[in-house]
Amino acid sequence: MKTVVENKGIKEQCQIYRHKSGMNIYVCEKPEYSSAYAIFGTRYGSIDTKFRLGGDAAFTEVPEGIAHYLEHKLFESEDGDAFSRYAKTGAMANAFTSFDRTCYLFSCSSNFEDSFRILLDFVQHPYFTEETVRKEQGIIGQEIQMYDDSAPWRVLFNLLCALYHNHPVRIDIAGTIESIAQINADLLYQCYRTFYNLSNMFICVAGNVKADEVFRLCDELLLDSEPVSIERATHAEPEEIVKKSVEIKLPVSMPLFAIGYKERCEKPQKTVKERVCTEILMKILFGSDSQLYKELLDAELINDKFEAEYFTGHGYAAVLVEGESKDPQAVYEKINAAIADAKRNGVTKEQFDRARKAIYGADAAAYNSVENIVMSMVNAAFLNEGVFDEIETVKSVTLEDVNQRLREILDPAHSAISVVSGEE
Repeated sequence: MKTVVENKGIKEQCQIYRHKSGMNIYVCEKPEYSSAYAIFGTRYGSIDTKFRLGGDAAFTEVPEGIAHYLEHKLFESEDGDAFSRYAKTGAMANAFTSFDRTCYLFSCSSNFEDSFRILLDFVQHPYFTEETVRKEQGIIGQEIQMYDDSAPWRVLFNLLCALYHNHPVRIDIAGTIESIAQINADLLYQCYRTFYNLSNMFICVAGNVKADEVFRLCDELLLDSEPVSIERATHAEPEEIVKKSVEIKLPVSMPLFAIGYKERCEKPQKTVKERVCTEILMKILFGSDSQLYKELLDAELINDKFEAEYFTGHGYAAVLVEGESKDPQAVYEKINAAIADAKRNGVTKEQFDRARKAIYGADAAAYNSVENIVMSMVNAAFLNEGVFDEIETVKSVTLEDVNQRLREILDPAHSAISVVSGEE
């Protein structure tokens, strides 16, 4: 079954095909473009360490880092690796594992069909042996050690460990040297069969392609599979943080900081309205045209690397503010003061209108990039939302919605700061 969804405001449309497996395939045709971008993804990330299939009595617990490990191994086959196959088509290929998803992707300016066939082939044909799994342990172990020495990586995960007691979002996506040592071929196959079932996956394509041709290739190449029901374990995460601050020393020229405001998660996922209202608030409070940004810049407490993001996924949510500063604690205090002032006085209509228009414009402009289009479709597919739900919600939220959201979040009592300072 195929449906076409259109947004007349930005003059864009997306075609969605419901495959017999239960998987949705999203295509945005951009015939005026010279390139194409495709993702084959699964709702499986580093936080999925405890799960059970429908009908199972007990949960299965697997080593931390196994989703990332599986991503690495899936490129291999008995006949070589997928990258060498892509080299023949001229496509640029990659993959990534995040906290809640794993995506395999390529971009190309020609030979789309050949590259798409490679993508659908290797993702559906795992090949793991004990020998190749052991070999990968050394490679990923080096990657873990590399990230241990990365100041931006450490400042983030130290913050997550300060915010979260039990949720696995506090664990490095790649796991630890100890956890990956427990991974074997049988565990990889078990996780693959669970999370790489087509009913738990999605395909998103944008660019100089024909939607009907993409759907035809999917019908030809996607393997038959019975849908599965996956239950992810919940984690008893208290509202309180673990500790207020953490600081380590690494060779950096300017101290790095990450400040987080932990939010309660009574439901597994935040709604699109909650996410949009939070984005508007962050633009007002922390954006480059905000009063706080100007004051911090004038005081030479920040530089242009100052930014904020809404960090949210299955069972976790926090507003994060990151940057570089000669005095991170002073930045933290000024941010808390700005939040207190906003909560006292509320967001004004002028602030709201300016921020909403800026966000709507940025969302509309994102459709000039095939990569951005695909990533927006991936987010919609992952959350089972409409492709244009977010941009339409930006148009429909009100000033009162945003002020209500302000009353709900950004509690300094549930915040923490992580700092990486220079070695003496």
